[in-house]
Amino acid sequence: MGSFGGVSAEQYARFMGRFSTPLAVGFATVGLDGVAADARVLDVGCGPGMLTLELVKRRGSAAVSAADPEPTFVEAARELCPGVDVRVAEAEHLPFADGEFGAALAQLVVHFMSDPIQGVAQMGRVTVPGGRVSACVWDHAGDGGPLSTFWRVARRLDAEVRGEAGLSGAASGQLVDIFRRAGLADVAQTVVECAVSFRDFADWWDPFLLGVGPAGRYIATLDEQHVARLEDALRDELGDGAFTVAARSWTAVGTRA
Repeated sequence: MGSFGGVSAEQYARFMGRFSTPLAVGFATVGLDGVAADARVLDVGCGPGMLTLELVKRRGSAAVSAADPEPTFVEAARELCPGVDVRVAEAEHLPFADGEFGAALAQLVVHFMSDPIQGVAQMGRVTVPGGRVSACVWDHAGDGGPLSTFWRVARRLDAEVRGEAGLSGAASGQLVDIFRRAGLADVAQTVVECAVSFRDFADWWDPFLLGVGPAGRYIATLDEQHVARLEDALRDELGDGAFTVAARSWTAVGTRA
C-alpha cells in the first residue's frame, strides 16, 4: 500500500483532514447502513483517524478497530481515539482474523494501495459473510474532487502535469470494478458529497505548501518563481475573499459472499 512517508499526522490533518473529516460523516452513514448495532467495524487506511473518530462516535471505541501502514499516523489515531485497536498494517495484509467485523470501510485509500484488488479482497476476508465492505475515492477524473481547481490551473500552466485523475477508483465505475474483481457480491456505486468553507485564499492555499500527497509533492518540485506563478493563477481563479469548495467522492459498497 502506498504511503505518506515523511509527512506528519499534523501536516496531513491540516491539508486533507479539512476535507476528509466532513466526508467521514456521509461515508460512515453509507458504510454502516444495515450493519448490526453490536457488530465490530474496521477502518482500513485510517490515517490520523478522521473516519475512525466518526465510527467511534457512532459505535463506541470498543467496537472499532483501525489499521494504517504509517506508524506516525497510527500513533495519532490512537491518541485521537483512546480505546480503539489501531495497528500498523497495509490494507493488502490486514492482521485480523477471517470474519472478525460486520463492516470494513476504506476512506480515500484504495487509490494509494499498491494492489487495490488484494486490499479490497482483504477487507472482504476480515468481514463476516454478508458483511458490508465500503470504499470511497474523490472524483478526480470527473473534476469533482476538492483539489480539482488546483490541478486544473496547474495543467493550464504546465501541460505535463498528471494530476490525480488516473488514480485507481477516481472515475465512475472503477471502484465497482475493483470490488467485483476482489470477489465481493451485490456491489453498487453511490456518491458521497461534502463542502468546506475557507475564510480567504491563504486559508485554502497555505496547507498546499506542507508537501502532503500528490499536490504537495508537485509543488515541492517547482522553484520559487513557478510556485509564485501558480499561486497567483490560483488566486485569480478563487479570489481573496471567503469561498466554499464542494467535493464529491465515488463510493462502492459490496458484501462478502
